[in-house]
Amino acid sequence: MKQMANIKETAVSCKDEHACGCCSHSQNEKEENSPAWRTYLPAIISLSLLMVGLITDHFFRSDLFNGYVRLLWYIVAYIPVGYPVVKEALTGFKRSDFFNEFTLMSVATLGAFFIGEYPEAVAVMLFYSVGELFQESAVNKARRNIKTLLDVRPDTATVLRNGKYEVVSPETVYIGDTLQIKAGEKVPLDGKLVSATGSFNTSALTGESVPRTIDNGGQVLAGMINLDRVIEIEVEKVYADSSLSRILEMVQNATSRKAKTELLIRKFARIYTPIVFFLALALTVIPYFIVSDYIFSDWLYRALVFLVISCPCALVISVPLGYFGGIGAASRNGILFKGANYLDIMAKVNTVVMDKTGTLTEGVFKVRDIVSVMPDQQHMMEYAVSLESHSNHPVAKAIVNYYDVDTKLHHPIEDVKEIAGHGMVGVVDGHKVLAGNRKLFDLYGVEYDHSVDIITETVVLISVDGKYAGYITIADAIKQDSFGAVQEMYRNGIRKTVMLSGDKSSIVRKVADELDIREAYGDLLPQDKVAHVEDLKSDKSNVIAFVGDGINDAPVLALSDVGIAMGGLGSDAAIEVADVVIQTDQPSKISTAIRIARATRSIVIQNIVFALGVKVIVLLMGAFGVATMWEAVFADVGVSMLAILNSVRILRKKF
Repeated sequence: MKQMANIKETAVSCKDEHACGCCSHSQNEKEENSPAWRTYLPAIISLSLLMVGLITDHFFRSDLFNGYVRLLWYIVAYIPVGYPVVKEALTGFKRSDFFNEFTLMSVATLGAFFIGEYPEAVAVMLFYSVGELFQESAVNKARRNIKTLLDVRPDTATVLRNGKYEVVSPETVYIGDTLQIKAGEKVPLDGKLVSATGSFNTSALTGESVPRTIDNGGQVLAGMINLDRVIEIEVEKVYADSSLSRILEMVQNATSRKAKTELLIRKFARIYTPIVFFLALALTVIPYFIVSDYIFSDWLYRALVFLVISCPCALVISVPLGYFGGIGAASRNGILFKGANYLDIMAKVNTVVMDKTGTLTEGVFKVRDIVSVMPDQQHMMEYAVSLESHSNHPVAKAIVNYYDVDTKLHHPIEDVKEIAGHGMVGVVDGHKVLAGNRKLFDLYGVEYDHSVDIITETVVLISVDGKYAGYITIADAIKQDSFGAVQEMYRNGIRKTVMLSGDKSSIVRKVADELDIREAYGDLLPQDKVAHVEDLKSDKSNVIAFVGDGINDAPVLALSDVGIAMGGLGSDAAIEVADVVIQTDQPSKISTAIRIARATRSIVIQNIVFALGVKVIVLLMGAFGVATMWEAVFADVGVSMLAILNSVRILRKKF
């Protein structure tokens, strides 16, 4: 029985605030991990004694089971389930917390003993205890779903020290150390891959089971599972700063950030509980002055029924548990909400503003087309790649990555020069080669085919020995699910989609047209993006979600009603300032997040309406003497159990 206090504390995350006395901090880790039979033993003992008592009362009436013997029997049946509750009520008295659930249940059941309703007193406390065990099971299930999904951090790391590999705690590994990860092992810390290539299961971080191949120098994150061979990584972040540690911290902090609905319910419970306590007292006393045939025991019984019904458990537990379940369901789908309050806001979103590069596109430049006017296109590409291999510019890397430099190029290169904003110049195999934009060609007086000026994508012009040789188009590929993601947003009631990008306006407009995005703006600096979002916010009917991944998106992520960061490849700054993190980098998860938020809000509203509706009806029945303790048990424990079942079903729902 004592477990109830700790479990409610976990679900409500109320720390030292006592909304209705439904929490206590007396439960320690050892008790929480006690065997199942110990948890259920008090309820089993009370149920057994109650059944024997009821059978004896109704079928085997005797003088022996009467008077004090009968009272003593039911007291013994009451103690296993009643003692922990009475103890919590007395503890509440010591901290001046008089009006709480434990006090209500203690007064109601001890009052039932006072008027001779022994079996009902035991039954009420027994059913209350069973309801608490049920709540404990539901909350633990929600908590385990999140913990199992995310807490996959390995306990050890194999680190290279003094020429030998040692198995140590990940917390003792430093930046720059080399780790060895065998096939099947989990990566303990974030780092870059030293080995040539590796294949990884990233489901712990992204929710996606498709293996991911990472090449030499690529980023490997804690929590990934090495699939096929022994690899080595160079550590780039200490244990506390690893991606998985940050994810776990986000989830743990999420349950402490309350939604407005949740805060309102807790404030309501603080006011509601003492009111019903005094109403019950009035129900006992006032009829003495206005009812001619006043019988104290009858009106006390009505008041006791009234107290049992009035317990606000169903609201105080099921509402935060609904949000807790929503956070768990989102985590299962690779989406991290940093607080229950963001679930509430996300449910109301009607305008989605998106960055382009890295959000709707891959964020990686790739060669799209190669056009050569030379007799041999192969030679043009070899000259271009040889020259571009001396640059770290993203466009240059795209051209080099398109071609296997190590195995196919053997050209001597001299006098290489990179001109910022123009391109590359150098001598390749005795030929002067230019690779860059039209400004470079104008600078060197090289004529080219001006029909390329109308090409939307980035164009790299090539010349050999002062003659135009052809061009290469470079483009950022649109993510596979971007179009479907935008269509899904419209189906989910998003009335406006906007793309904001620092890329060329022509490219931004073309991508927007391909994705059916209604508004698109290019050539924007970070402050320009902020200005656009501020303009949208001037219309108070807009509830805005901004989705981005770069450090330049951090200001507008903070400004929007809810900021969504693409976490898989996104910058640390964007992830830190965002309210929601999409771990898979899939735009389709935006709609998934909206659906989860709306489902969560729907469940919370259902719980509030159902719990209050049933309680009001049965409270009135109790006040007029129609309801008995059995109806009171349903109004309290039964409604709580049904509301909790409704809350945890979101964990099984497919999105």
